[in-house]
Amino acid sequence: FVIKCNHGRKWHFIVKNKEKYLENPRLINITRRQITGWLSQEFWCYAGFEMQYRNIKPQIIIEPLLRENVNREADEIFVYCFNGKAKYIVSLYVQGKEGITPYDEELNITEDIFGNSEEIIQKPVSENIRKAIELSKKLSEDFCFVRVDWMTYKNKLYFEELTFTPYSGFQKLKTPEYDLKLGSLINLERFKNEL
Repeated sequence: FVIKCNHGRKWHFIVKNKEKYLENPRLINITRRQITGWLSQEFWCYAGFEMQYRNIKPQIIIEPLLRENVNREADEIFVYCFNGKAKYIVSLYVQGKEGITPYDEELNITEDIFGNSEEIIQKPVSENIRKAIELSKKLSEDFCFVRVDWMTYKNKLYFEELTFTPYSGFQKLKTPEYDLKLGSLINLERFKNEL
């Protein structure tokens, strides 16, 4: 299982064996001290000023570990949504073969606008990707931009999080034209009364 905090990133402990963990008071103490430290910190001002973390009440979450090999990530699906529409989908495949499959909004495999170094895999659209896109549209309706993150494990889709500032807002795109293209998709008109 995983012990983690809800108000930051990479603040977690992976417990591979519950029985061995509970038999080790020293390890439990280390975990307690580390989590107590995390709970007293404000993550938002440490990592690119990710303001969405600012008003979260710090809490501890314990949940099952959804991967067999703790050194390998599960497959992930990132759905970039603008005003409730899925415009760009990236499927990261780490189990088996490393690489990405980038899709446009019509689910055609397209070039990687982020210029990642991973190999592009010509993988067909799966049912999980279709499901992730439909659910992402609903989850993103209230936002001018959000990346909806999913993971698949044993062919089942799991929601990860809503990411409002991918890479703390510092991710470079492949060309300046892609910056302009994605920026033009942000429509603040419907939110002007809230600004």
